[in-house]
Amino acid sequence: MTTMTETSARFREFKMPDVGEGLTEAEILKWYVQPGDTVTDGQVVCEVETAKAAVELPIPFDGVVHELRFPEGTTVDVGQVIIAIDVAPGSGDAPAPAADPVQEPVEEPAAEAEPKGRTPVLVGYGVAESSTKRRPRKGAPAAPEAAAVAAAVQAELNGHAAAAPAAAPAPSVPAQGGAAGGRPLAKPPVRKLAKDLGIDLATVVPTGKDGVITREDVHAAAAPAPAPAASEAPAQAAPAPVAAEALVATEPTAVPDSARETRVPVKGVRKAIAQAMVGSAFTAPHVTEFVTVDVTRTMKLVAELKEDKDMAGVRVNPLLVIAKALLVAIKRNPEVNAAWDEANQEIVRKHYVNLGIAAATPRGLIVPNIKDAHDKTLPQLAEALGELVATARDGKTSPAAMAGGTVTITNVGVFGVDTGTPILNPGESAILAVGAIKLQPWVHKGKVKPRQVTTLALSFDHRLVDGELGSKVLADVAAILEQPKRLITWA
Repeated sequence: MTTMTETSARFREFKMPDVGEGLTEAEILKWYVQPGDTVTDGQVVCEVETAKAAVELPIPFDGVVHELRFPEGTTVDVGQVIIAIDVAPGSGDAPAPAADPVQEPVEEPAAEAEPKGRTPVLVGYGVAESSTKRRPRKGAPAAPEAAAVAAAVQAELNGHAAAAPAAAPAPSVPAQGGAAGGRPLAKPPVRKLAKDLGIDLATVVPTGKDGVITREDVHAAAAPAPAPAASEAPAQAAPAPVAAEALVATEPTAVPDSARETRVPVKGVRKAIAQAMVGSAFTAPHVTEFVTVDVTRTMKLVAELKEDKDMAGVRVNPLLVIAKALLVAIKRNPEVNAAWDEANQEIVRKHYVNLGIAAATPRGLIVPNIKDAHDKTLPQLAEALGELVATARDGKTSPAAMAGGTVTITNVGVFGVDTGTPILNPGESAILAVGAIKLQPWVHKGKVKPRQVTTLALSFDHRLVDGELGSKVLADVAAILEQPKRLITWA
């Protein structure tokens, strides 16, 4: 898919690419460049999150960043231009930036034209000659009238019967964001920002060139002002006495919902997980079976493998042996490694195992898989597991690493959970949940002894895996973990 266009011989545009398999949108997580920055071919300019993973996007040409079309946190459709690059800086005047696709147009009524001789409204635009007078704003009383009303209310509170004296007219003060009597100077994106934050540009102190209000000025105006010191607080009239009946009738101030609830937008990985799990739960008929097994010998094997020089440099843990046990069980029962083709009404049996490992990350649960895990030796499997977990924790798992899985393992035991009923990863036929390994009383050789025990749960798609086949797979995994030497005799 083409991800760049040429607006002229000087400017090039880079479009949001399809970084996965048929993805339609991605969220811009972070920009690594800003307008004016120099970039080179292959330099990463931003990080985006798709429905499958977070991906860094490199720019395919050299130049200077002319414009970022979308802010961070925006979800952009595949194919939309996200950044414009000046590939020949200094060769001529730059074109005006394209309109922000998510920005609402600022409409200026013809009746509100500025009087003749006014200062420019938009930076870079001329001044229109007009003798039309500006229409006064509605809804706000004039300053003298407002002052008179306030004085009358204060007098009433203080118990004075006489009407409040008329206040003197307030002196005329020019707007802070522009010339005296003129409209505050700001670019359309800055006006949109002020509108979103509820900031009146007339109250913003400009710091830009020629009195132009910048984004930083708006953010500064939106920041909460520090509480004034007690000595600086103006003296206030004592409130009028309140009747006891009024105190009794007073209701406590209601706590706003915003202080009691937090709303999190569902998007990216979390949105994809929700859609996939709903589709899987209500499409594939799930069956889950359980078995509790003594894994004391497996734990001893793990301890021995950690001291084995052939395993030096790789991480050895119970999950490694469990993964190998599942691969052996699949080899003994290959029919379980399959998928249901609804369109063609066929069962597709896979002659390879891409072993998925469910991983909890800050962005949600993802299931990368080890390609061709059935062909790997124990040291190779340990190395692949270590790389998979490290990449997932760093948030760098690629969409390709999560595609094409056939069977999955989810280790809920790391959270201290005994077991669960896992939902199938879409397109797969089975998923094995591993519970916490705990020291428990167990009958061993006719005597009750403390043994390392865990519970396994296998969920499978009952359309293509019947109870007998699912039971054989689970029983084989349990048998290997109870007697790990079967990894040699059964492999």
